Amino acid sequence: MNTSKYDSFGERVFDVFNYFFLTLFALVTVLPFVYIIAGSFATEVELIERKFFLFPRNPSINAYQYIFSSDTIFRSIMNSVYITVTGTLTNLAFTLTMAYSLSRKDLMGRNFFMNMVIFSMLFSGGMIPGYLVVRELGLLNTYAAVILPGAISAFNLIVIKNFFQNLPAGLEEAARIDGCSDFGVFWRIVLPLSKPIIATFGLFYAVGHWNNFFSALLYLNDNKMWPLQVMLREIVMLSQMAAGDMSAMDPEFVEPPDQAIKMAVIVVGTVPILCVYPFLQKHFAKGVLLGSIKG
Repeated sequence: MNTSKYDSFGERVFDVFNYFFLTLFALVTVLPFVYIIAGSFATEVELIERKFFLFPRNPSINAYQYIFSSDTIFRSIMNSVYITVTGTLTNLAFTLTMAYSLSRKDLMGRNFFMNMVIFSMLFSGGMIPGYLVVRELGLLNTYAAVILPGAISAFNLIVIKNFFQNLPAGLEEAARIDGCSDFGVFWRIVLPLSKPIIATFGLFYAVGHWNNFFSALLYLNDNKMWPLQVMLREIVMLSQMAAGDMSAMDPEFVEPPDQAIKMAVIVVGTVPILCVYPFLQKHFAKGVLLGSIKG
């Protein structure tokens, strides 16, 4: 009895090439980030002499000391965490409720609202009209100015709506027979069945908020309210101790090279959001495809 998992030589060759290209793709994806981490610990001489390396010869934490030399950076991290958590919850609340409403075929004016959503994907007022609207609403220098203008992503809304349309109608009908209201059906039946899609688009929204610096730069005038990305941008662009005080450093401290600072900034700005992914991984792979089929 043949116990081999391969039925033919062609399948064996296909798997070999498949593993080879997947491994190559993984290396192309991971190695640049490993180089960034290694470069953030490197000295100026090493960064000049070695074009690419994965391990620094003389590791140094001067770049990170430079970045974290003041409590300003810690405050900006907390600001980013607040914006990311609050913004993601706001996004999910608005997107899920509107998507569920539009998924109901008995909703009056359903086609009109869907056309308005699609229209917003193709046309927008632009930066200046957006700024004027935020200013007239009195939202300048508040976190609401960063969160509310992008509370709903039209693309995410359409995908989630399609997912809701594919849920078995019998579940909702059974819940209504048991006396559930519209909100009860949504809260007790629909949301528990939507964990993969919630985890997926929650992660998309969270990454967007974490990486966003332009809205904060545009609407937040108080630097105490700046998120991490804006503060890191200041460190890179100004090339001075905007977030730290050299007088607080050790007398033997050697100012790190600009390239190492830039690499350390990338690590500081990227690693925290990467730490969220493992907790959502079991839902993420499934959620990426859910809702992509037209209902």
